[in-house]
Amino acid sequence: MHQPIRRAAVLTIAALAAGTLAACGANEEAGGGGDDETGGGAATIALLLPESATARYEAFDKPLFEAKIQDLCADCEVVYFNADQDEAQQAEQVDSAISQNVDVMVLDPVNGVAAASLVADAQAADIPVIAYDRFIEGADYYTSFDNERVGELQGQALVDAVGGPGNILMLNGSPDDPNAAQFKAGAHSVIDASELTILAEYDNPDWSPDNAQSFTTDQLDTIDPTTLAGVYAANDGQAGGVIAALTGAGIAPDALPPVTGQDAELAAIQRIVAGEQYMTIYKPIKGEAEGAAEMAISIVNGEEVADTTDFQGVPSLILDPIVVTADNVGDTVVADGFWSVDEICTADYADACAAAGLS
Repeated sequence: MHQPIRRAAVLTIAALAAGTLAACGANEEAGGGGDDETGGGAATIALLLPESATARYEAFDKPLFEAKIQDLCADCEVVYFNADQDEAQQAEQVDSAISQNVDVMVLDPVNGVAAASLVADAQAADIPVIAYDRFIEGADYYTSFDNERVGELQGQALVDAVGGPGNILMLNGSPDDPNAAQFKAGAHSVIDASELTILAEYDNPDWSPDNAQSFTTDQLDTIDPTTLAGVYAANDGQAGGVIAALTGAGIAPDALPPVTGQDAELAAIQRIVAGEQYMTIYKPIKGEAEGAAEMAISIVNGEEVADTTDFQGVPSLILDPIVVTADNVGDTVVADGFWSVDEICTADYADACAAAGLS
């Protein structure tokens, strides 16, 4: 398994001199296209995210990135696009960013493999590309989490929760998402060495919760649901679909087998507090978004991007994922301000929150 140097904090900006930071203009060293043509002015940074169905992108990645850019460079402009899980639309958005002659492109691809051509198009226009969250071959920089480690943590949590031999279902992410392959590899490295038996496995197009529910329902039609020892779900959306299928098959909420997840979505944290979902992976998005913003401003100012490690030949910022269970909700997502107690502990979850010590 690839073992990059990990960091739990964002990139420092000590390398950015005060005068350079104040200027925040693109220059020729940075490779940005904007100011070479206009003769000066504030830099423009394109942020292209892949979809809006997952809560994190609109609620966290976008505002955190934009806020950090404004903090580092008040005159800089962020041009934002969301592809809504449509590869063709994202290709058009990349073309639009290129036509706007942006100085840096921060791209989270719908399809990481296909996005290599989008990177090449941007670079041909002298626009550096930061691959965001999902790796893109040929990108100038990359920022994400240790994705194989995510899968390992999920797999180990499931193995520990089951506590011995048992039959499980395995629901992976989209085949088009390079991160999904890494989560899957990490999870298999643990599960395959355990006493768990995978009854059925599914690579879920678009990470669809509805697909996850349908797949699980189909599997439960062929087995006794009460004999299912656990479910590996690669993210929280799928976990929600799995749990809906399990309860729909007559399993009481307090008798659900352990189900994994990822992204620390609010609904998942509430399910964890209520004992319906066993765990999720919390990826401190603030560090990822702000790290990408710092990279972008370094590029704009012609500065060396500091504190990177190599990932498949690309200078990268690789951050640590964190396991969240009912035991540490308060010490992780609440302590970081990712979700507040008031957001988690609505009326439906008041008793469960009290039992978990959330107040």
